[in-house]
Amino acid sequence: MGAVVCQLSISLDGFVAGPNQSLENPIGEGGMRLHQWLFETASWRQQQGLEGGARTPDSEVVDEVVRGVGAYIMGRRMFGGGEGEWDETWTGWWGEEPPYHAPVFVLTHHSRAALSMRGGTTFTFVTDGIDSALEQARSAAGDMDIVIAGGASTAQQYLAAGMLDELYLHIVPVVLGAGERLLENVGDPTREPVKVVASPAVTHVKYRIVHQ
Repeated sequence: MGAVVCQLSISLDGFVAGPNQSLENPIGEGGMRLHQWLFETASWRQQQGLEGGARTPDSEVVDEVVRGVGAYIMGRRMFGGGEGEWDETWTGWWGEEPPYHAPVFVLTHHSRAALSMRGGTTFTFVTDGIDSALEQARSAAGDMDIVIAGGASTAQQYLAAGMLDELYLHIVPVVLGAGERLLENVGDPTREPVKVVASPAVTHVKYRIVHQ
């Protein structure tokens, strides 16, 4: 059975999204600064079908986090489309071929039929909580890893419930001052750093979550 892992870009003051998130600005004011390091890597550009980018330690981290993934879990806001009953014309932020290429389980309070996209991504909408989403993701992933893709609330729920095995933080040297903080309402999980990769743009720290 694979591990349950989460990897997120985070500011120095602990935010994974800026303030005033909206449909037009889903990661909030200044939130895009947390991901600029990613967009400049050769690995990310290759995954998007683009040329160029830098082959750096950051690029190697991008390769690492998509290796061996069998399924993803994300929250409703990360999938997008607003709150309440679904507008079924909304199929996510990523166009006709999302970057996941695996089953994705979306936590929501409103039912919706599964949505199959190009490239092997199928979104399944889960209305009965994080345990059910994880059970379905395990069945889909087999021996491969499951990634908790975000946002912060979804990561918090799995961390607080003791279901997360690994947390990989990409710490960007910016201060957002406000927004959506990651490590709130998660209790006091024991984290052991097992890997550090540094570059001028970002410091990557991988933690193993110690289950008592």
